[in-house]
Amino acid sequence: MKTVIRTLAALAAIAAVGGGAVVTFGLYNVSARLGHLPFVAPVLHTTFINSVETWSMGTEVPEGFMTPAMVDLGAGHFDTACRTCHAAPGEIRTATILSMVPQPPHITEAVDHWDPAELHWIVHQGVKMSGMPAWPADRPDEVWAMVAFLSEVARMAPADYRDLVETDVPAGAPPQTAYCASCHEADGVSGNPHIPRLDILSEDYMAMTLAAYRAGHRQSGFMRQAATRVGEEDLAALAAWFAGRPAGPAQAGDADTAQIERGRVVAHAEAEGDEDVPACRACHGPWPEPLDQDFPSLAGQYAPYLETQLHLWRAGARGGGQRAELMHESADRLTDAQIADIAAYYASLRPAKLDDVAE
Repeated sequence: MKTVIRTLAALAAIAAVGGGAVVTFGLYNVSARLGHLPFVAPVLHTTFINSVETWSMGTEVPEGFMTPAMVDLGAGHFDTACRTCHAAPGEIRTATILSMVPQPPHITEAVDHWDPAELHWIVHQGVKMSGMPAWPADRPDEVWAMVAFLSEVARMAPADYRDLVETDVPAGAPPQTAYCASCHEADGVSGNPHIPRLDILSEDYMAMTLAAYRAGHRQSGFMRQAATRVGEEDLAALAAWFAGRPAGPAQAGDADTAQIERGRVVAHAEAEGDEDVPACRACHGPWPEPLDQDFPSLAGQYAPYLETQLHLWRAGARGGGQRAELMHESADRLTDAQIADIAAYYASLRPAKLDDVAE
């Protein structure tokens, strides 16, 4: 037994010295031109497949996430963040991308054989030593929009993809407006309940928010990508442009009048026994006195978007301006039902800037 132990120890020492020599003297050729040894690529790919299958177990797939609006949201992010490596429907990958090791698969091939839970894990976690990044924010909820898009992309015709990601902008718009408009539209009214409308927001609020995304103080993989892709000098011009758009028409909602009234009561702090819940309208309107433009108007904002933000505030996962703690404390006192009611109430109002007090 002693001989066996000594032999194993000697082999381990030789392996350690050999490995140290490879690292220290650069003996392993890392050239992408040479590629992997014949057995390495299949071993790595099998490891990747088995790892995703193992670590994605237990991922809860939300009901109803496969909607056109979610596909649209995912497409916008893919076009700016992922298309370079994976190409779009009808496109070929560039020679540079095809020279990578490992080679990023075309998007219509990359989604083969993965179920939604596995796609979510891949997009959220990324893949080591492959060039596949993790989601650039601590927001796993956002990733479901990417999963919705990836679940549909293999069946998309090139024209369908272009319809999702391309938009027109008017003459005189600042640089990068087309990039923002791919999600928010040039008039700031996205028409997508998961993408906030900008036509009701102030220049001060949008400038502050873009700076928070850029610095990582507010979490969103979508908006962190956008705020860091656009030059810092362009952010102020974009905030001014969208703040200058007139408030557009209301979007059709499906909340009933009883829910809207419950939301109004909470937002106005009129409910008996709910004295701990502050009046939302004291900061967000409608309010008869001028309000701080660092607060966002909520009048006419999409209910699903508002619900998501309030849940993030309550969970402590939302950051932003200097008064973030005020919103954390306020949202912490709200129930799920109250959040849904408040969102329905504000969504039912005529879209308006912060100091437009008419309901």
